[in-house]
Amino acid sequence: MKKKFCIITLLAISVHTLYSKDKPEAEIRDSVNLGEIVITGSRPEVNLKNLPMSVTVVENKQIENRFEQSLLPIITEQVPSLFITSRGIMGYGVSTGAAGGMTIRGIGGSPTAQILMLIDGHPQYMGLMGHPLADSYQTLMADRVEVVRGPASVLYGSNAMGGVINIITKKQQQDGIKTGLRAMYGSYNTLSTELNNSVRSGRFNSFVSLGYNRSDNNRKDMDFEQYSGYAKVGYDFTPNWKSFVDLDLTNFKASNPGTVTSPVVDNDADITRGVTSFSIENNYEKTSGALKFFYNFGTHKINDGYIPEGTPRNERFRSNDRMLGVSLYQTYNFFQGNQTTAGIDYQHFGGHAWNIFMDDTENKDIAKKSENEVAGYLNFQQNILGKVVFNAGIRIDHHSRTGTEWIPQAGLSYFASENTVLKGIVSKGFRNPTIREMYMFGPKNPDLKPERLMNYELSASQKLPDHSLSFDLELFYIKGDNSIKLENIEGRPTPIYMNTGKIENYGIEFSGNYKISSGWDISANYSWLHMKHIVTASPEHKLYIGTSYIYQKWSFSTGVQYINNLYTVTENKATNTVAKKETFTLWNVRIAYKPANILEIFARGENLLAQNYEINAGYPMPRATVFGGINLKF
Repeated sequence: MKKKFCIITLLAISVHTLYSKDKPEAEIRDSVNLGEIVITGSRPEVNLKNLPMSVTVVENKQIENRFEQSLLPIITEQVPSLFITSRGIMGYGVSTGAAGGMTIRGIGGSPTAQILMLIDGHPQYMGLMGHPLADSYQTLMADRVEVVRGPASVLYGSNAMGGVINIITKKQQQDGIKTGLRAMYGSYNTLSTELNNSVRSGRFNSFVSLGYNRSDNNRKDMDFEQYSGYAKVGYDFTPNWKSFVDLDLTNFKASNPGTVTSPVVDNDADITRGVTSFSIENNYEKTSGALKFFYNFGTHKINDGYIPEGTPRNERFRSNDRMLGVSLYQTYNFFQGNQTTAGIDYQHFGGHAWNIFMDDTENKDIAKKSENEVAGYLNFQQNILGKVVFNAGIRIDHHSRTGTEWIPQAGLSYFASENTVLKGIVSKGFRNPTIREMYMFGPKNPDLKPERLMNYELSASQKLPDHSLSFDLELFYIKGDNSIKLENIEGRPTPIYMNTGKIENYGIEFSGNYKISSGWDISANYSWLHMKHIVTASPEHKLYIGTSYIYQKWSFSTGVQYINNLYTVTENKATNTVAKKETFTLWNVRIAYKPANILEIFARGENLLAQNYEINAGYPMPRATVFGGINLKF
């Protein structure tokens, strides 16, 4: 491991030697104000170069040009070390056989409880189960996505131990009315439609979008159907004070046929998820902040099904859950180059789960629980002589069941030249056990403690003087214990959740972009991950290379993704389970033509090499698929 840290350090020094030139200090200081602005990883808007952690931004253009209804396949391609499981063309599903499990640097899992999903900074996990639902995250609402690779628990608390995926919603910036319509149809009777409208009139702005998606998918009894809608209304009281209220609703029905070797019948789910929020923000020259309220809710109706030669189940699972939160933070510039953020978070989450019976037997409660979490944090950032940005933070987080946790973080960004930045960070991540793990189903254990890990990271960012070529290189080492896993206990007939899991991961990440001309660019990202304790859905090697080209009314893009040593099943000697892993290459192509300013005709193909592979064990992915559609904008 020490050898690998030496390698990254030598690489960073080499980059500095090759590209750095003596420049006036004022010029270097000015360069700090240039570049991409992000909010994830800091709460207030900051220059990406000032943040010591690794952040990938997937822009609106990348999202729109992909012609997808779901955000997750797009960010899977664009973000190194991020992998998201899938099981078909459309629909991730829930319960047994569900996909949508997310990992970053081998941290995450299925269900995803160690990666935090956000919409405009609001946590998205379910009140009972403690994880997000992958089918809720649609392109129709997204302006861009910011992904923090590595712990962000100082600012966001529990579940952010492996990283954060923050969806920044759309907002029209200029006066006027814009309307868009997209319709797409393709393989396996797959249909995707979206209608959106945005308005800006003086201080008022709004965005409304409606979507409908369905697919038969590539296996019998794997139907998926979804209705979704998003509405956001904002008002700017003054140039310094703004507010918005939004509502995101989705309902989907998903069927699970089981694995190829163990099929099931009538494993169906009817899920409704919603999130609403209100935010009021202030922005002055030396201070900025926000007060945010959010409420997540959901209803879940699940039939776990039965084997084809078996008897239909008598019981059906039902649950309602909720999560209410308040977040208050304010950033102050106390003196030159300083940015200090103080914040308070409160969350109340829980719900009710029960079984109903088809023979009129009385309903049986599974759990009716709620928990509270309150936290305070302080994050300090100081620019020193335009050459170094020091970042440090501390969070104290109190959970009503597991107690108090302290979370520290410290990092440095060094501006070796105008176009070269070297960074380092040490950060702690943690996750409180969920209500599901403590109180629901057979493996429950109310005595579970929080999971914890430490992340150590070095990185280098480089651009050519004309900014036509840029790349980032990261080296990370993660050490954790107390992870929650199923254990067989002597004298107990079934496994139980215990804090016995260990984490020791390290690896390298690379991403780069080369702009050949105004209409042609190439991008690539690669990650190598070594895990001492193997987990599923975290490939050892992940590579993506893509290019896009625009010529007059035509646009073309293509990408190749290579996945090597992806474990779909891990070895378990206690159950005689043999490990299984997959290696595959996916080639995707998209082409579009604009016969008029308001009309775009497009087609896309997925897995054009017709690879035979699985991501969820027992669920073969579709071979080559094709889709076509139109975009209307007026």
